Amino acid sequence: MIYMTENERIKVLRKSLPDYSTLIKFATKIGVSDAAISQVETGKCNVSDRLRREICREFNVNEQWLRTGEGEMFRDMSAAEEIDRFIGDALADDKSFRAQLIATLAKLDESEWVVLEAIAEKFVAEIENSGS
Repeated sequence: MIYMTENERIKVLRKSLPDYSTLIKFATKIGVSDAAISQVETGKCNVSDRLRREICREFNVNEQWLRTGEGEMFRDMSAAEEIDRFIGDALADDKSFRAQLIATLAKLDESEWVVLEAIAEKFVAEIENSGS
């Protein structure tokens, strides 16, 4: 078994995040410089409590995994946490398709939600049937 340091696990984590795999994008998301992340990943700087906390919060990382390598990289999220993260990401760019979709959904009345639910159920059924 190859031992990996917390610093090395940060690099592994970053590389596993398609939307944040570059130093700049990863660092910006957690409010630090790309140079700071580079120094942490190469072991020139230790991982601070603040950096660890921000990484775990922003990327839903299991802190135990980050510290020790034990357990799963990511922690399970509740439905409410997944929705909160999705909306937060969408609102970061209010011109994105996701933001516009959320704004449109927010305007639906009860009868429109019933229609949307029927469409969604049909869509899911078609996906399930195409897989068999």
